[in-house]
This record gives sequence, C-alpha cells and structure tokens, in this order.
Amino acid sequence: MRLEIAGEPQRGDRPSEDFVASSGDAFVLLDGCSSPVAMENGCEHGTAWFVRRLGVHLLARLVDRPDRSMAQCLSDAIAETASLHGARCDLGHPNTPAAMVVAARAHGPSLQYLVLGDSQLVLDREGTYAVVGDNQPFPAGEGLRRQVHAAAHGSPERASLHMRYALAVRAARNTGHGPWVAAALPRAAEHAETGAAPLGELRAFAALTDGAARFVDRFDLGGWPDAMRLMDQRGPAELLRRVREAEASDPACARWPRGKAKDDATALYAALR
Repeated sequence: MRLEIAGEPQRGDRPSEDFVASSGDAFVLLDGCSSPVAMENGCEHGTAWFVRRLGVHLLARLVDRPDRSMAQCLSDAIAETASLHGARCDLGHPNTPAAMVVAARAHGPSLQYLVLGDSQLVLDREGTYAVVGDNQPFPAGEGLRRQVHAAAHGSPERASLHMRYALAVRAARNTGHGPWVAAALPRAAEHAETGAAPLGELRAFAALTDGAARFVDRFDLGGWPDAMRLMDQRGPAELLRRVREAEASDPACARWPRGKAKDDATALYAALR
C-alpha cells in the first residue's frame, strides 16, 4: 500500500485543529469543531489538544482491539480522552471540544470504516466511487447558515450571525436534535456511519476533512474521480494547493459563499495497487 498524507493549518500562527495518523493497518483523521474566538468552551486544554488525544487513543483501540467494532472503539476512545481532562474542565459545557472523525482498519479481507460528522471517506472500487460521510446535517440551522454566507465577509453583521449559528449548533449537538460529534459523550459513536468494503475490490481510498473536500464540495474544481486521480498522480499536497489557490482568489467569499475564507485542510490517500 502506498500512503500519502498532507495537511495545512488555516493560519500559520496557530496549530491546526486537524489530526491524522496511521499505523499501517489502520488510520484516523479528525477535524476539530472550531468555534468563534469569543465563545467559551469550559475546557482549559482546547480543541487542538483534544483532537490529538482522541486520535491517538482511537488509533490504539483500532489496532489493539480487533474484537471491538469500529463504533465501540470510538466510544472507548471518547471515554478515555474524557478521563484526561481533569476537574477544571466542564465536560457538560455544550461547547466542550469536539471533532469529526474518519477511521478505517484492515480486518481480515475487509476494510472496516467509520465516519462521524462532515469529514469524508472516498472508496475507489476500480473506478466506481463511493463517498461516505458528511452525515450529520443540521436542518434547523440551514436558514441561519445561509444568512451568515450572505453577509459581507469581515462585517460586524456576519460576526454576529456566525456567533448565533455557532450557539445554535452547540445547543443542539449530541442531544438528538442536531448533529452528533465526538466530544465527551461516548454514545455519540453509535450515530457514526460504519461499514466494510472487500479489500480485493478496492483500488484506493482517501479521507478528507471538510477543508480539503472543498475541492469538490465547495469550489467545484472537479468531481471525486478528478480528486482521486489528482491525489494518485500528484499526491494530496497538490489537491490542497489547488484548494488554497481557490481560497486566495476569493478572499471575500463572494464567488463561493462559505463560513470561513480558509480552513484547516488535511487529506490522506492510500493506493492499494
């Protein structure tokens, strides 16, 4: 297997809130749920700390516990990470650090996978593509999100609307009335999309945070066949370069309405043959 990984932070003066790691037989990719700077989260550690701890614990579980399902491994990793916070962190806070998760492992003749949130896993079955993920929509917030995108980038109105939208998402997530994400509640793992694909049928697979998936989903620089071909021929770093190029060409978010002009972006590409 040929495995390539590329990642870029949203800004050079702060750490990425994405995390990716592989053991050879398994991989994890996490995208931390960002918040407006002014929003409290009840945690003294922060999102970047959380995604790294959760990612490491999940990878260890995937490798060490083949008897546990993918969802059970994520549930265990969430519980283990929660125990690291300490008494000064309020894990009941609605904005406690959280992440979207993509994970997979070789298990006998199959690739088992799990996706929770708006990151994506792409499976290349000899030129037929299956996309798994972006599976936690928040319909009740769509109207407000559109208002955010319609407001002028950098304006006080947009900042106010963004805060309202973020508060609405945080109030609803992991409650059964909104999206499920990996935070401090182990049972969120039950809402992940899981499955398995025969390794013999796969030519390649890729995992992308939403910042990298903008190549297809936001900027329409190509479809998934184009994105997979590009990563196969020139590597995931080239896909990220083209995403950054599109972002730089539209700093006001006018051509491509979006919540952030730039985002943390991470992509993993694995060619099986």
